[in-house]
Amino acid sequence: MDTSTRSPEKKKIPELLAPAGSMEAFFAAVAAGADAVYLSGKRFGARKFAQNFSEEEIEEAITYAHARGVRVYVTVNTLVHDRELPGVAEYLVRLYAMGVDAMLVQDPGVAALAQTIVPGLTLHASTQLTIHNADGVRWAHAQGFSRVVLARELSLGEVEAIARATADTGVGLEVFAHGALCYSYSGQCLLSSVIGGRSGNRGMCAQPCRKKYTLVEAAVDRYGRPTGQRDVPLPDQYLLSPKDLCTYREIPRLADATVASLKIEGRMKSPEYVAIVVSTYRRALDAAARGSFVPDGPAVRDLMLAFNRGFTRGYLFGDRGGKLMARDRPDNRGVCIGTVSRYDRPKGTATVRPVEPVTLHPGDGLLFSHPDHPSAAWGYALNSEPVVKKEGIVLAVPHPVQEGARVFLTASVDLAARARQISRQGMPGLHHPVPADIVAAVSPDGLLTLAGTLYPPGKDPVAVKKAGDLCLVPARSRPLTREQLAAQLEKTGGTPFAVAHLTLDYAGGLFSPASEINRARREFFARAEEGLVAASRPASEDLMAAQQRLAGFIAQYPATGPSPSSKTLPSPGRTMGICLYADSLESVEAGARAGAQTICFEPCGFPDPDEADPEAETSRRVSECQIALDTCRAHNARLVWKLPRITRQAEIEAVRSLLPRLHAAGLGMCMVENPGTAVAVVSAAPGLDLAGSWGLNIFNAETVRVLARLPFGILTLSPELSATGIAVLVRAARLTGPRPELAVFVQGNLDAMVTEDCLLSVSGQCRKGTGPCTTGRWHGIRDETGRTFPVITDGACRTRILNASETCLVDAVPDLLRNRVDMIVIDARGRPAAYAEGMVRIYREAVGIATRHPGSTARDYAALKDRIKAMALGGITAGHYARGLKDE
Repeated sequence: MDTSTRSPEKKKIPELLAPAGSMEAFFAAVAAGADAVYLSGKRFGARKFAQNFSEEEIEEAITYAHARGVRVYVTVNTLVHDRELPGVAEYLVRLYAMGVDAMLVQDPGVAALAQTIVPGLTLHASTQLTIHNADGVRWAHAQGFSRVVLARELSLGEVEAIARATADTGVGLEVFAHGALCYSYSGQCLLSSVIGGRSGNRGMCAQPCRKKYTLVEAAVDRYGRPTGQRDVPLPDQYLLSPKDLCTYREIPRLADATVASLKIEGRMKSPEYVAIVVSTYRRALDAAARGSFVPDGPAVRDLMLAFNRGFTRGYLFGDRGGKLMARDRPDNRGVCIGTVSRYDRPKGTATVRPVEPVTLHPGDGLLFSHPDHPSAAWGYALNSEPVVKKEGIVLAVPHPVQEGARVFLTASVDLAARARQISRQGMPGLHHPVPADIVAAVSPDGLLTLAGTLYPPGKDPVAVKKAGDLCLVPARSRPLTREQLAAQLEKTGGTPFAVAHLTLDYAGGLFSPASEINRARREFFARAEEGLVAASRPASEDLMAAQQRLAGFIAQYPATGPSPSSKTLPSPGRTMGICLYADSLESVEAGARAGAQTICFEPCGFPDPDEADPEAETSRRVSECQIALDTCRAHNARLVWKLPRITRQAEIEAVRSLLPRLHAAGLGMCMVENPGTAVAVVSAAPGLDLAGSWGLNIFNAETVRVLARLPFGILTLSPELSATGIAVLVRAARLTGPRPELAVFVQGNLDAMVTEDCLLSVSGQCRKGTGPCTTGRWHGIRDETGRTFPVITDGACRTRILNASETCLVDAVPDLLRNRVDMIVIDARGRPAAYAEGMVRIYREAVGIATRHPGSTARDYAALKDRIKAMALGGITAGHYARGLKDE
């Protein structure tokens, strides 16, 4: 007898990936129908201010999820110091032993460590890796990643083009579908870090993008510093605050797209938020799979009530400017329920005219905001029953409120109750049961044996067998029919399974109480849950091999030894090179004349291909390169062509056509800031050496080794490293064999953000991709403490926001030389030639002093520092080099 309850095949849809910042949120995500849940331990996760999970809780979560066919991904998505690598390696092995389904990683060194020690551990590339082109996906595949979380700035068209271009790799693509958006490209934002030492790359972002800023403009002096600053009048002050992403209405398009997973952001959010948002997207995806999805107004309202800063479809669906940004306010907006029609001062009540029928309860959160005074918005929790009258809803309010003020429901006790119900009991149709094929046989002497095959989504089938201990007996009067026995065995209530096929071998004529059959069935499904959990854990011999590799790594890892001494003197005659970043031919000439041995020339970024003639653009760049090459040769300097930090697919194609011509003209090296661009350069112009800037986020010697597999001649260390971190990294890299030249950023206003939002569009100065919008005037944004951060845009309308103060490490030159740093970097982009020449001359003197007088100290550089102060923009700081980050 063969019975089946398998439903008609649905079209394949992406995985629904839910966040969990606590055990309560985790249970809510599973109950709400998540296919997978991502969470973090107490260390090495990019949300350190979430509650997060102890290792015991991670193991409990994995066991609970696997018994229900749900996958668990653990984030190890921060940059990691050399001294932390042994601890990370131990953590990886423990996660492997628990049976974690995948690990999300930012640090290439950590990924390499995982591949070496626990090659059976599945790796996903975090969005913190800033992968935004097809070559980046190919690089990730070469590093052992099976999935890439793409940058949120890509359009769906770009995502699908990347999927087509990389289909042969088998790498799955993951995109964000709902939740908060970062203003900057993830992994490239140092604003929180430079302001207060709380690094987003270490999981401690303080969200300065949600603060007030004032746009300013000015003329400049001969060193490129602003003079005569004036505020640019704007209606809004939260210039860097995006809306929240919501793709609910676009679910059919996402379901049809070539993506493996739709990710909901929210590890800092409540369990109630997780329950509502995940359940809403679960129903939407299932409807899309059936071809019956229709956007539901109440569902959108639920999403808004859960939390919203205003919703946007994001870059994914082409929203930009006002459709993307929430520059008027950065907080939760809830749902507008009406307008104040009357305020009764003696009674302290406000009458609200509702825009649609609404029921309010004590405990609901309300916010009042008048269109003429949005910054004076205020809210409270309703603490008494509202009175419904013909003219509207009468509310007792704690403060006077103006007529015409809009009223928003920001928290709903009804919604919270529904969310708690989902978390406790789930809802029909939300969680997809694990299909099970069962073979039941009753032997001639009545012994019932159950065996089956389980089909957990995304995993190999799991075989389960339960030896018979139930013996059916000959029936005296009413034998158990085949149909009755099949019906009993197909029941799965209270389990995470659904019987897809039942094959029953039963000759009939026997009897057993229903309670005994139910017991046997429950014991079988309990064994099935155990089988699912056990199947996800590594074999004992694989775990033992990983533990042995771990022990070998810890025993030999160089950074576990004593730190280098600051009193060590450099080798006699050893010196450091000076590298200048320049964005004009005048600065190239000035820097080369002043004695910079390496010039990294980054002309204006690639313009929009729809707005420029590609051939004319290529010819212009070849001409610029030839002039720069001739200039550098005349001064015995090396020219490096620097590409923009972000190189989208259209820009990659421009690079492919440009670089062979530059190489033929005599260019020997190209600088990149992300691995995908490095791969593109190598394929476009074989023989061209690579240089890497700080966008690569090099935080440890393992990452140096990973990137050295490409032909990198220069690698620039992360500007978030302290003096000790730099010393340990250089030592560890040096002890393990040949390496590229290692460079350290020492002077200039550090890039704190790079964003696709054209910040100058708020003042009508955007040139729509036809050239840099900042041409002719200096621009910046001033925060509430009075610090002003320079703003630069490029030809692609991409905005760079720089630190308000200049990094200055002139008095650290002897220590850098002592610690065998090969090159120091001065960033003169956005500054005139006088600045470039002056800074190069000062640092040449500093290197000369340190070389001639190995025992020199910071006092010997005081006069040079005074000269730097006379040219610096916004004052000077030793930054992280001196202070480190907050978590160190």
